[in-house]
Amino acid sequence: MRLVMRGGTVVDGQGMRRADVAVEGDTVSAVGDLTVGPDDHVIDCRGRYLLPGFVDTHSHADGLMEDESVQRSLLKQGVTTVITGQDGISYAPGNGGYASEYFAAINGDHPRYSGGGVAEYLAAVDGRSRLNLAYLVPAGTVRWEVCGRSTTPADDAQRAAMVALVDEGMREGAIGLSTGLDYVPGLFAGADEIAALCEPIARNRGIYVTHMRGGYEDKSAAGIEEIARITAASGARIHISHFHAQAHIVHDQLDALRRAGVDATFDAYPYTRGCTILGMPLLPPELSALPADTVVEVITDPAERQRLRRDWFPAVERNASLGPEWPSMITLAHVAAPEFAWTHGLTLEDAAAHAGTDAIDLALDLLAASRLQVNAVMAVRHERPVAELARIFSHPGHMGGSDGIFIGAHPHPRARGTFARYLREYVRETQEWSWSDAVVHLSTAPAARFGLGRRGRVAAGWIADLIVVDPRTVADTATYDEPLGEAVGINDVLVAGVPVLANGALADSTPGRGLRREHAEG
Repeated sequence: MRLVMRGGTVVDGQGMRRADVAVEGDTVSAVGDLTVGPDDHVIDCRGRYLLPGFVDTHSHADGLMEDESVQRSLLKQGVTTVITGQDGISYAPGNGGYASEYFAAINGDHPRYSGGGVAEYLAAVDGRSRLNLAYLVPAGTVRWEVCGRSTTPADDAQRAAMVALVDEGMREGAIGLSTGLDYVPGLFAGADEIAALCEPIARNRGIYVTHMRGGYEDKSAAGIEEIARITAASGARIHISHFHAQAHIVHDQLDALRRAGVDATFDAYPYTRGCTILGMPLLPPELSALPADTVVEVITDPAERQRLRRDWFPAVERNASLGPEWPSMITLAHVAAPEFAWTHGLTLEDAAAHAGTDAIDLALDLLAASRLQVNAVMAVRHERPVAELARIFSHPGHMGGSDGIFIGAHPHPRARGTFARYLREYVRETQEWSWSDAVVHLSTAPAARFGLGRRGRVAAGWIADLIVVDPRTVADTATYDEPLGEAVGINDVLVAGVPVLANGALADSTPGRGLRREHAEG
């Protein structure tokens, strides 16, 4: 049966035009002024725009692709493909244990994957989700599988074993490699080690995606310099995760990479505040590298707690993003311990006052009671206005990414609002982007950059991952105070030619798949 999307305005990177779109199987078969037959299934798109589905270039839906609430949240934003395996930590290779422990408050447990590598991880998505997923081999997980909890440089044999795991992941369908160089164990990997892991990425035409070292913001230059060394040694293309800094820093550092001959792109989301596991900024890396039970023993020991207060927390005050006011800048998003559920949505400062203690003791109490399963929204010292973010998004290397974390009773609103916010704030309201610009940044360029095959265009012969947008009403409703609101204005979505969101309701079909690199290249 042919499906015809009738009467809408097709938007692509070249412009806008009134056209019907016919879909047969998983592919767009025709675009133009079409005649509708009696057996055609018609979706009335009058007054709405037809766009290629969005690609979330930085997603933490790794273990949540079967969760219908997560699927709905993404589809309502127009997202049809997510890129997972971010920040150097995810399930494959190995049995998924490290991601389920260290990143428990970001990824959680996977409902299906328990080992078998990238091939099995991607297979677990096929036919079980309404969205597609592509995967980056996570370098931290690779290091964990080979070096365990070591904080020292890998030796030659360990490095060779890690390179072999990355190469295997690429052969099994991964699209590249990710690092998280402010997390453990990636924090302990030097540039030479990372460059070695990037060699099979470059050889297989993949991409190196990095949460770069140093905390971003005013310290971005150090991370960029390391990127330049890694790419010079490996030849890998680079994509920088969630590049948050002042606009002039982002532009200047990307220009420095260009002058150095580095092929670089980046993602950045339309919010100023971030979100991460609480242990990352508040615990020493060498402590975070230990088993969770050991960490809990340390932070509940009065003498050790006093040592941390004396020797470590002054460094927290010097954090480039937080500073001395850090207790008022950290809002609790997910606390696994049920006895502390009352803290959700409160800053550490306010929660500590409520509990009659100080922020250091409360933070350590939360981490201990939750076995480290705590994430938090992190404010910054200088909020950036829309115009400042627009300057960042104007860079031709920018791509849409949410860094969305769905775990938590009071999560960051970016998980449910990012892509609708781009359209509301930067297209309709401020007109910093045209509709065609939005398609390039959110769909066409990411699909090409990450090697997702014939996605990112509304054209005959291309995969029918398509969204229908009401340009007058599309908007995000999730806020920092009310972060669970879903986007509005996108009510019809196709994935591989199959309706997965119809009139605002989830359809029964699950045509999503794990996108293998071989499939994408083919």
